[in-house]
Amino acid sequence: MPAPYAGLLERYHDWLDLPAYTRPVTLLEGNTPLIPMPRLAEELGGGFELYVKYEGLNPSGSFKDRGMTAAISEALGRGVRAVICASTGNTAASAAAYAARAGLRAIVLIPQGKVALGKLAGALAYGAEVIQIEGSFDDALALVVEISQKYPIALVNSLNPYRLEGQKTAAFEICDTLGSAPDWLCLPVGNAGNITAYWMGFRQYHVRRGSGLPRLLGVQAAGAAPLVLGHPVEKPETVATAIRIGRPARGEQALAAAEESGGRIIAVSDDEILTMQRRLAAHGVWVEPASAAGLAGLAHEIAAGRFNPRGQRIVAICTGHGLKDPDIVARWSTPPRTLPASLQALTDALLREAA
Repeated sequence: MPAPYAGLLERYHDWLDLPAYTRPVTLLEGNTPLIPMPRLAEELGGGFELYVKYEGLNPSGSFKDRGMTAAISEALGRGVRAVICASTGNTAASAAAYAARAGLRAIVLIPQGKVALGKLAGALAYGAEVIQIEGSFDDALALVVEISQKYPIALVNSLNPYRLEGQKTAAFEICDTLGSAPDWLCLPVGNAGNITAYWMGFRQYHVRRGSGLPRLLGVQAAGAAPLVLGHPVEKPETVATAIRIGRPARGEQALAAAEESGGRIIAVSDDEILTMQRRLAAHGVWVEPASAAGLAGLAHEIAAGRFNPRGQRIVAICTGHGLKDPDIVARWSTPPRTLPASLQALTDALLREAA
């Protein structure tokens, strides 16, 4: 039995399809909390169990660390000295953190002006070489794929199969905690690697443990919803920067996963995403906007009468911490008041509010 402080590669060693040469690189990722949300469930109509899998408590602040520990560990074992990725932010920070841990060079391409400051700061803090390109995430991904095919640089985007091996461990953790799979899993969909990995994980757990299988509700932002529209989006736009992707690398697999599960992929507006971000914060869970998309989709389907949650056990994946995009809070928060530094002024203000 691995120690409780083991990383994912040790904890789930027998479940992961990784090469024998892999050299584990860990920041003790995973083991994130599955938080019961009974009051939010009541606000959405009640009669069901609701949990949030809070992936923002991974070391670099997002779910990407699950896949990155596997991808970087494989690259290090293979003797690669540099890794590269395209990113809307979370992959950049995660790749930079794990590359720094392994002593590898990290190169990150980002779309100019399209990455939240908290994510960019993470990549820079960990020492990545960050390059902005005059184009979209999809343009950046095409470039890193091409250069990784020509030079000995490991691509660590979700096209890397080892990323999915690491990310599927979140499904194992959910089943370990609940004792079985939930009835529904709701999660954001951007490049579509995460929904693909969850389905891999749940299917594997079901085969080994007979845990059942959830239905998947994947949720895109309306301004970046190629899987809902049925065609690429050339200029995706959404406040949810983590899922601002017009050509998902794992799009076909995501659609197949949703269909096989008996679920679906839908789109919600930015207003719905930001509203759910605020509602989550009001229940003590602060996430970046994209992380609220899964629950926004659930609320949308319930309100539209297309989803009856009663008697169901539902898990929503919140993929990144609110500190990833702190500037967004300014859009819906009232600036702090300024008072004189006196007890009387403070007392008067508090008593006025109490009245």
